[in-house]
Amino acid sequence: MEAPLNPGFPLDPSTPKHAPVAYWVGPRHLAGDDGRLYDAVADTLTGLGWTSLVTVRGRQEPDEAPEARQVLRSTVLHISPDTLRWAQWVLADEPFLLGELPIAWHVCARADRTSPLAQWSAYFTPDVPGEAVADFLVALDARDQPAVPFGGPELVLDAAAAHGWLCDIDRPGTAAMDPTFTSHISFGEVPPLIQDADPRALTGDVGEEGPAGWQAWAEPALGARCLWAASFGSSVPHDLVAAFTRSVSSNAPVLRRTLPESTKDRLLRAPAG
Repeated sequence: MEAPLNPGFPLDPSTPKHAPVAYWVGPRHLAGDDGRLYDAVADTLTGLGWTSLVTVRGRQEPDEAPEARQVLRSTVLHISPDTLRWAQWVLADEPFLLGELPIAWHVCARADRTSPLAQWSAYFTPDVPGEAVADFLVALDARDQPAVPFGGPELVLDAAAAHGWLCDIDRPGTAAMDPTFTSHISFGEVPPLIQDADPRALTGDVGEEGPAGWQAWAEPALGARCLWAASFGSSVPHDLVAAFTRSVSSNAPVLRRTLPESTKDRLLRAPAG
């Protein structure tokens, strides 16, 4: 890319006032999802040969016209060819919050076809960069056994460090953050309601520490609402979390037409095309 990234790059005066302007922006972890989180991920899954199904649940009163039916829930489910892994777009469902943000993508995998239950789950809210969710799913698709552990937490921290992220001085073996202390990846107790096959996720007593898993988030200002959050159940293999971390921390610019309000002033940008 020849044009340097510039936080104050002016709009092209020849561009119509209301036409969307495309930029190459960075850093990726502050760039948001461009309002295309579903499309970016769904296109990747289609390319991998996953099948998509749409489930619509609603309510229809007697003698009510079909077009007047109230749709209560609408879920798009993507299933891998071997049926061992699946991803649901659940943003239209009843809200399930993570870091005060609604869940958008819910990804699961199971050990074999004989079990209807997922071995682990991962959750992504809106404004997680679509590239990072897509790379997580590409890594998941490439695995012959999606539920088998591989490697340790160091895989995730090494992936972050490779792009200049810093180990937490208080928790150097379990947490890292970007140099501006805005985005974080941390290995610790999993939030409530995160589904996982680890029995401690269901049987933990009050006050007892639950199973540990990876959590990632971007917090534009201390105490402010998160831009995005991602949560990985305790049984999610570390190498898959590393694939997400490697992507979300990448220094490569991404194409965006819509910038998050909370971080747009921190983004370096150059016009695309």
